[in-house]
Amino acid sequence: MSASHPHAPPLTADQLPPEYADALEAFVEDLRIQRNASVHTVRNYSADVRSLMTFLTEADGHALALTDIDLGNLRLWLMDQSRRGAAPGTIARRIAAIRSFCAFCTRTGRMERNPAARLASPRKGSRLPAVLQQSQTAAVMDRAARAGADTDPTRTDPTRTDPTRTDPTRTDPTRTEPDPADATTPPSPRDRVIALRDAAILEVLYATGVRVSELVAMDVSDLDPERRLITVLGKGDKERRVPYGLPAARALEAWIATGRPELSAPAPASDSAGSADRRSPALFLGVRGGRINVRQVREIVHRATAAVDGVAELSPHGLRHSAATHMVENGADLRQVQEYLGHSTLSSTQIYTHVSLGRLSESYYRAHPRA
Repeated sequence: MSASHPHAPPLTADQLPPEYADALEAFVEDLRIQRNASVHTVRNYSADVRSLMTFLTEADGHALALTDIDLGNLRLWLMDQSRRGAAPGTIARRIAAIRSFCAFCTRTGRMERNPAARLASPRKGSRLPAVLQQSQTAAVMDRAARAGADTDPTRTDPTRTDPTRTDPTRTDPTRTEPDPADATTPPSPRDRVIALRDAAILEVLYATGVRVSELVAMDVSDLDPERRLITVLGKGDKERRVPYGLPAARALEAWIATGRPELSAPAPASDSAGSADRRSPALFLGVRGGRINVRQVREIVHRATAAVDGVAELSPHGLRHSAATHMVENGADLRQVQEYLGHSTLSSTQIYTHVSLGRLSESYYRAHPRA
């Protein structure tokens, strides 16, 4: 059985047949409370299950009972997803979601047997993550550090120019914050604050290899400056402590001592008593004094990497990939890198050996006289 409207958008919870809606609601609650799944996992798995339920629901609202769903129905749905252009990685995630949902339904008596138990995942492509060379990373970090130093408001030379700066006349409709390195006029104190923050963000992302979602969730209290450790709350609320080096320590010290107090603003409180004294605990702040968001960090990293000659524009996740790759290239054990990145399994970390081997092959064919 398949729906007569397979290309319709997924039904909302209110539009689903009652049996489906009840099962989906219970599954989502199980993900959140029992399995402590991340917000992203809950959202994606819920959408994937609704997609399947939509496929199994006819235009008149009649749907296949949960106990009647079999492996053939699941395969037909996946074939439909593939025809509609879903990538192998997306198909793999949807299979994982349906396996989890069917296992839940079997465990709670909604299904007599698990129809997804024999559902095979497609082989993912071998595309390697984009990473910076170590020298390129150093160039990005050095330029960010110079921006923080060069935008000192006490500087009195307004005629100095920097050939590495981008065109100040260029307009970027997606930009939400100023780029201190774009200015040709004497920078304001606020420019220096932003430059100090951006330099600290770049250093922390690369030094710790954290995900961008983990970075924006950091509080000042998560730092241990004496031992140069930072507490990171990762996927599934799993906590880990990650070391960081001297360059990141210096950038953080400058940001916290000089920059952050200039942006810190009272945080909203549920009650009015003492609200004027409440400040955001966030380590990194936006220009309005609240916790910085993921989009703003992406913009900072894109801008910083694109501004250096010969360096491809990169995302925050690209800095994470770069940090892990450089550790493997310099002899770090894979188990150590796994813990550093917060991967739950070693298989997720092994891609960095492929990146390093790929670079070794490139060097070999370029340099060996008999390659």
